[in-house]
Amino acid sequence: MASFVALTADLMFGSRIKSMLADAGDDVTLLADEARVRAHLARDSAPAVLIVDLTDTALERIALVEALRAEGKLAGVRTLGFFSHVDADTRMQATAAGFDLVVARSRMAREGAQLVRSLAGGD
Repeated sequence: MASFVALTADLMFGSRIKSMLADAGDDVTLLADEARVRAHLARDSAPAVLIVDLTDTALERIALVEALRAEGKLAGVRTLGFFSHVDADTRMQATAAGFDLVVARSRMAREGAQLVRSLAGGD
């Protein structure tokens, strides 16, 4: 059983991510903002993968991941970002920021469990 954290304010899509991963017994924590992510990383063991919803513009998610990495809080944590397929700039920024994998939201919806488990080393 692996542990994953999904940073998304979209409750419906977050529930979908949680469901697709929990079906195999994986532990998935949904968090909606930077403060909760920081608190989780401070008190709990690091997740295998941090899944980041890049479609939500309310928070600078790419900058957050860069900051967490610079602070050493993502040591050993793989990162997966998903973006709107029409937002090529976000894809390029996330890739340049060092995300391990950046995929369109539609691909995340179809193949999310497989992508996350692959990053975690489970497939």
